[in-house]
Amino acid sequence: MVKKAVCIMSGGMDSTLCATMAKNQGYEIIALHFDYNQRTMKREKRAFEEICDRLRIEKRLNLDVSFVADIGGNSLTDASLNVPKDGLGDEIPNTYVPFRNGIFISIAAALAEKEGAEAIFIGVVEEDSSGYPDCSAKFIERINSAINQGTSPNFNVKIITPLVNLRKADIVAKSIEMNSPVELTWSCYESEDIACGECDSCRLRLNGFKRAGVKDPIQYKK
Repeated sequence: MVKKAVCIMSGGMDSTLCATMAKNQGYEIIALHFDYNQRTMKREKRAFEEICDRLRIEKRLNLDVSFVADIGGNSLTDASLNVPKDGLGDEIPNTYVPFRNGIFISIAAALAEKEGAEAIFIGVVEEDSSGYPDCSAKFIERINSAINQGTSPNFNVKIITPLVNLRKADIVAKSIEMNSPVELTWSCYESEDIACGECDSCRLRLNGFKRAGVKDPIQYKK
């Protein structure tokens, strides 16, 4: 039997590398993307589709989870809040979408159970991220246990997080090594035409490329 994996794919560099790794490991991929009325929703969706085309992923699902924006409390969905552009501090930034990964993983688990998938790949990064609490290895371990406790007895899934302990520079280097299509990925929180180069996500990405000694193939305003 073909082994299957649900890959949560945002259109960003981390989740794209995870999907590339899953494909190289022989998984049949079910690509899962979420629209939650985020600022760059259309651009992220375009990246998702182009990446799936490049990786020849046929089975893909794009879900409307706009209730995440209805809950609010973050600058990615609330236009009244400014996306931080002053670098990462010690506090969790307002780009943190409350329990977003918990919500996405729960939905992925339902899809995995329905599809008979044995793995869920997600590109969470704990070591070199914005300090989001739902990106920690401990959180992933515990939600994985809860999922297997709360699904049918003949179903068991493993959440695979190959990047969780890597730094951004390592992720860039690994992406180049594995020929992951970084030129198709989108990381900017602010803009949908040309990446702003100033938001925290752009800063993390650019710093990763700089430390890896590689030129980022996408364009930036600044």
